[in-house]
Amino acid sequence: MLHIVNKSPFQTSTLQSCLDHALAGDAILLIEDGVYAAIRGSAVAAAVTEAKGKVTFHALGPDIAARGIAPEKLIDGVTSVDYGGFVDLVAEHQTNQAWL
Repeated sequence: MLHIVNKSPFQTSTLQSCLDHALAGDAILLIEDGVYAAIRGSAVAAAVTEAKGKVTFHALGPDIAARGIAPEKLIDGVTSVDYGGFVDLVAEHQTNQAWL
């Protein structure tokens, strides 16, 4: 399953709810303000790093850039994808869940 998170983890518990439901082999795509979860050293970085053992993390590159987040500030193992990569992730996963 592909989980799509668009809310900041500093404003809602959407990311934590997603992590609580994600299963081994799932993928999480951070978009819009959800990309703040990918910042190294943040309050949620430990949760994201721990979850990387069972799920893969991706963040939408244009949203990262729009928020002024430098690529070197991303947690290791979080893959930046462009819009084509977003489409590829949706196509690769049989089921998609938007956490809005």
